[in-house]
Amino acid sequence: MIKKKSLISSNGGLETHAIITASDPMLPFSAQLAEVMEGYSTLISGFSGKMKPVFCRWFLSDAANQAALLPELKGCAVSVVEQPPLSMTKVALWVWAMEIDSVTILADGSVTASDNGGYTHIFEGSRNRPGIDSEKATYEMLRATEDILHDFDASLLDNCVRTWFFVQNVDVNYAGVVEGRNRAFSELGLTPSTRFIASTGIGGRHSDRKVTVQMDSYSVKGLEKGQMRQINAPEYLNPTYEYGVAFERATAVDYGDRRHLFISGTASIDNRGEVVWEGDIRRQTLRMWTNVEALLKAADCDWADVGQILVYLRDPADYPVVAEMFEERFPDTPHIILLAPVCRPGWLIEMECMAMKPISTDFLPF
Repeated sequence: MIKKKSLISSNGGLETHAIITASDPMLPFSAQLAEVMEGYSTLISGFSGKMKPVFCRWFLSDAANQAALLPELKGCAVSVVEQPPLSMTKVALWVWAMEIDSVTILADGSVTASDNGGYTHIFEGSRNRPGIDSEKATYEMLRATEDILHDFDASLLDNCVRTWFFVQNVDVNYAGVVEGRNRAFSELGLTPSTRFIASTGIGGRHSDRKVTVQMDSYSVKGLEKGQMRQINAPEYLNPTYEYGVAFERATAVDYGDRRHLFISGTASIDNRGEVVWEGDIRRQTLRMWTNVEALLKAADCDWADVGQILVYLRDPADYPVVAEMFEERFPDTPHIILLAPVCRPGWLIEMECMAMKPISTDFLPF
């Protein structure tokens, strides 16, 4: 099954987000994978002109047994994470496609650079450091990404837009992610007085059980001063550094023809950093939506601009309630609900999303 949404910029440029899922949880993994790949082929066969997948993420129910069976998705960065779809199927795929002039595969294939006019979009999937603790792994991965960006005359500080950290046993290992990121950011000039990066830190496993944390990232070379800015909604959400972590609530990037908005993992939290409606999944979902809507409004966007939503649940027993709520409110927006504990046990649910709004500015078009 394919659920997709295409967003159109002010000059007619296209971007598409799609979530492709298997339809029958009773089928074996091989049959479910074949169905998802058929959906992927159908999706990309409908692309025209310069439209290409640039980033794909596999969601698996058992990465140790399934990851090696995945087919190669050529020409884009690929992330693989064990975050079981809560529809009880075994595999799903998120595809982000955009109009791109050319794609270069870097390193081991986990990094791609997509050139588009005056910009180079650098995507990274499933960077990891097996066999070391989450603090050291996070620090080393961020420094490695800095080195890759340096080759493009870019940096985390000036050019990295979005990161994702998938943490094995998040209740134990997330603290190390925080410490490793704080140390790397401090050394590289990312501070409360400069900027942080939109991010999600969530439960998720690599196929190699020795990997405590893996990371995806998205950066853009060619941005001018003022193109990228932090988005806040202080009446609803406090700055993350107030409780010791280093990421932006949301990051907007303006181009000549569109605004990109990347909303970080957002939960039922208030402007003091406290959990709201502890133990109540329905009310936590409503408060989470309120927080996300406040961030959308702060960037002069709304729900109609959202291209995809990823939803993370701690307790699979909450799935029927949450699925019904999301289908009722967002029937036409690609979304998927995943088993992935949030970094604080009291948060029963978290979501992230991406939006694109048509605008006209003096910056180079996308």
